[in-house]
Amino acid sequence: MKIRIMTDSTCDLSPAYLQAHDVTVIPLTVNLDGKSYADDGVAITPDHIFEAVAGGSELPKTSAINVEDYRTRFTEALKTCDAVVHFAISSEFSSCHANAVAAAKGLPVYCVDSRNLSSGIGLLVAEAVDMVEAGCEDPRAVVEHCTALIDKVDCSFIINRLDYLYKGGRCSMVAVLGANMLHLKPCIEVVNGGMIVGRKFRGSYDRCVKQYVEDRLHDPDALNGKRICITHTGLSEKQIAAIRALVEARGHFDEIWEIRAGSTISCHCGENTFGLIGLRK
Repeated sequence: MKIRIMTDSTCDLSPAYLQAHDVTVIPLTVNLDGKSYADDGVAITPDHIFEAVAGGSELPKTSAINVEDYRTRFTEALKTCDAVVHFAISSEFSSCHANAVAAAKGLPVYCVDSRNLSSGIGLLVAEAVDMVEAGCEDPRAVVEHCTALIDKVDCSFIINRLDYLYKGGRCSMVAVLGANMLHLKPCIEVVNGGMIVGRKFRGSYDRCVKQYVEDRLHDPDALNGKRICITHTGLSEKQIAAIRALVEARGHFDEIWEIRAGSTISCHCGENTFGLIGLRK
């Protein structure tokens, strides 16, 4: 049985990985300046969004994939495979998962509520890919394995600009003003499918990033050493190299993936957001 792995564009993995492993990404819609764009990495990019906002545009909004679009995508995929396993952004954040479930009725399509976002979804997708490429032909086994890992996803990120989260309804104006006045960079953690504010770091952005990495990797044995993601919304090569050096010094990982977040995630967290995302043992 041939199984196709699918996800939505809130899942952040590198384009090279997606292409190499035949992972299908269904785009959400980004609404900016009265126009709608498919988040396919072509119609709109994070840099386009940041430039527009810096130029005075309102922050963009995103729209979930509707049932009809899901049904069309699933039906098309099933022309070249026997079953689909689809991973959606947490149902706490979007109606994508509910819409996918509705669209999958009567089809050999298995929908997983990732209870996560960005590369937190990506790590579950990668686990599914590993199983399928190792010869697994049972989509239910793939779903069971990945569902068991959901609570082990360690997903967090440090925010440089809280106005994106505020205008997207993810934090209060009090939090924004307080963080700005105190020069704080909060760590946002994904817990039980939602977001909470974790530790707050103070100082320059680079100093806060260093503190954040050291904090997340303070126990080198807490995370699975298979892979970890350095996911960001447009850091410089110098900054990424410095982060990678810190990760290599603090932990032992078979693979360290450097990933640029897509437009949907960038809409909600803004420039210079960075996260370490791995799987706990």
